[in-house]
Amino acid sequence: MWNWLIDILQYNPEQPLIFSRFFFWGFFLVVLGLYTLVYPHRLLRNSYLFCVSLFFYYKSSGLSILILIFSTVSDFFIGKKIYEAKHPTVKKMWVGLSVFLNISVLAYFKYAYFFTDNFNAIFNTKYEVINHFAQFSNSFFNTSFRVDKILLPVGISFYTFQTISYSVDIYRGQVRPVKNILDFGFYVSFFPQLVAGPIVRASEFIPQLYKSYSVTREEFGLGIFWIINGLIKKIVFADYIAVNFIDRVFADPERWGGFENLMALYGYTLQVYADFSGYTDIAIGVALLMGFYLPQNFWSPYKSQNVGEFWKRWHMSLSSWLKDYLYIPMGGNRSGSFFSYFSMFCILVFISFLAKSFFVFAGFAAIAVAVWILGRLFPSFKKEVDTNINLMMTMLIGGLWHGASWNFVTWGGLNGLGLVIFKQWKKFRPWKNPNHPLVKFSGILITFNFITFTRTWFRGEDWEKSLAMLSQIANHFDWSVAPEVVSSFSNVFWLMSIGFLLHWLPENWKISYRKWFCQAPRPVQLSGFIIAVFVVYQSVSAELTPFIYFAF
Repeated sequence: MWNWLIDILQYNPEQPLIFSRFFFWGFFLVVLGLYTLVYPHRLLRNSYLFCVSLFFYYKSSGLSILILIFSTVSDFFIGKKIYEAKHPTVKKMWVGLSVFLNISVLAYFKYAYFFTDNFNAIFNTKYEVINHFAQFSNSFFNTSFRVDKILLPVGISFYTFQTISYSVDIYRGQVRPVKNILDFGFYVSFFPQLVAGPIVRASEFIPQLYKSYSVTREEFGLGIFWIINGLIKKIVFADYIAVNFIDRVFADPERWGGFENLMALYGYTLQVYADFSGYTDIAIGVALLMGFYLPQNFWSPYKSQNVGEFWKRWHMSLSSWLKDYLYIPMGGNRSGSFFSYFSMFCILVFISFLAKSFFVFAGFAAIAVAVWILGRLFPSFKKEVDTNINLMMTMLIGGLWHGASWNFVTWGGLNGLGLVIFKQWKKFRPWKNPNHPLVKFSGILITFNFITFTRTWFRGEDWEKSLAMLSQIANHFDWSVAPEVVSSFSNVFWLMSIGFLLHWLPENWKISYRKWFCQAPRPVQLSGFIIAVFVVYQSVSAELTPFIYFAF
């Protein structure tokens, strides 16, 4: 009995608490059952969900919970100081401290190995990465954590961006500080979206902390619908095609022909969408059952007619966060700013470390100085260049947010380049009606294939394997093997076809069947849920895989 209870309460790195495990749904049923007792009392409700969220995070990431608590406590008190400060300079200093602390913690856990390894390569030193948090714990609490290894806390990028938005929104006057640390802790750690988003801004979520619980019959049905939708996307589509085809090809692209590599790329484009949007669908559904609204994070992104539209439909909470807290402060499409050039300097330092050479930094710096001089001589050229620099810096930083590697720099840079090229193309494209069916179709086709092409670097383990995959597609493509490959992996190709077909269904069709389910009688909803769960878990062919964005 006691061993069973200890197993439930103890963190097991081999079995993290994720939406696709049965244990999570047992956990959620218990949470929801106790929630019915506390929801009428606002402070008790928020405190209860804060404690539940901390337990969820502990079961997902172990003692990394201490980092989450540190971010919560520090930004709670900094937020109060920002609000109480009377002088604008003092307010800016407190906002700066919040950004510095959050980015420092994120950089330490996410980029420590990157900086250390490349610093050693450039300066011929032999520094080693030390986990100072583990060292501190071992010294003061007599623990025995490894001090030579730093593990990335699950979801650190997501809750770091949330706490930064809280400080900035208070500074901008868009939100007032929360009344107590339990309310703020609930905002930061709300378990449905804690480890993989969507990123929830303070101005969107904090007002919900003080509203009474309310879930209509249709909202309850919608919550159930999103949970079913997310589980099907993750387990039936994403996991199955990954385990049975995509992972095999990406692990050794040179072992497979060009056709298989190309199909794996298209398959990964579907997988990453089904995996990530599946997570956020479940998160939105679980939150809705408890009376809270999370922002939409995906809107049929592969229907986009250009790269700009794609980034308005894909990972919408991150795209809008980068726009409002990075791109616009840089100057947006108006002009450049000190922030633009400081960001460019930081990116150049990153790239120099990746290249293990400061000659790369010097070369890029020389180009930047030349562009700056031309901008001073020709003001119209300066504005055009500044706005393009802002776009490129935003996308490069978005790439580095995912990880410090040439692959993510390439992926972010290609998407930035796509945005810049489309921005210029709009000025002289020959057709006047962008809504013509042929124009829309060609736009969707080009955008979809461009995004799929960039996934080579997003998914690839390193630059060499990414180039090997493209080389196989370009040099060893053989249509004659297609029937045999499709036959050998028939289930995978059927699922890919169905997945893309469902994605490209007209939006009004999707709204119609979603609305029908929400308004259906409870027995119909319950039956649909049971059948969906049975079908979903019957399709599991291997150990359940973590969600892709847990790594970020």
